[in-house]
Amino acid sequence: MKDSLFGASDPAAVEIINPEGRSPFLLLGDHAGNAIPQALGDLGVSAADRLRHIAWDIGVSDLGQDLAGRLDAVFVRQHYSRLVIDCNRDPAEPGAMPEVSDGVTIPGNLGLTGEQKQARIEAIHQPYQAAIAAEIARRLSVGLKSVLVSLHSFTPLMDGFHRPWHAGVLFDGRNDAFAWALLETLQAEPELHVGENEPYRMNTVDHTVPLHAFAAGLAYAELEIRQDLLGDADGVAAWAERLERCLNAALPSA
Repeated sequence: MKDSLFGASDPAAVEIINPEGRSPFLLLGDHAGNAIPQALGDLGVSAADRLRHIAWDIGVSDLGQDLAGRLDAVFVRQHYSRLVIDCNRDPAEPGAMPEVSDGVTIPGNLGLTGEQKQARIEAIHQPYQAAIAAEIARRLSVGLKSVLVSLHSFTPLMDGFHRPWHAGVLFDGRNDAFAWALLETLQAEPELHVGENEPYRMNTVDHTVPLHAFAAGLAYAELEIRQDLLGDADGVAAWAERLERCLNAALPSA
């Protein structure tokens, strides 16, 4: 099924940035890319919509690469659009291959067969989650601590509501000392409005962090940065510098 989905020019589902990184931080990019396999065309989605938040987490790919260099951290980056398959969702859930996103119908996701869904799972979702699991296992084998930091970004305007937060830290109440420390460190930054479980709550909808961190008892935080703050190289660099400082300050609690 994997071979039937990817063409010769399609990128691999997952890329490991700075694979020899020695930092305890393991950076994750569930929605870092907006590629669509050749076999799926454009999913019937306009070019403009394929660049919007419905297709990916704007700025996360560049932010993760910058942070990986600053922290000497491994960054596991997923290349494909969340409209093809959302790697932060259980693949069995309807939202994993949405028919509608923020009011936009996704024609290429209407009436998918079980075989079509499985092809996406096997080609993209499974390799991405397997790469994270393999990296955690590798680190354990060499005595390297793992603190999962899942990088996301959010649209400033949703359902007519202007979101006031510059960033948010998400966690769900278990093994969350590091997440609390990171939240407090970010909230102490001048002129920042940082939300606790805003603009989303970590709940049963989230997939990647619960899958890899909860049963293993790993420290973690899911970070949300407002997308207009990551819209250019200067914004990315400013947030990478801030997060380098704040992540390191929160690390002793992990």
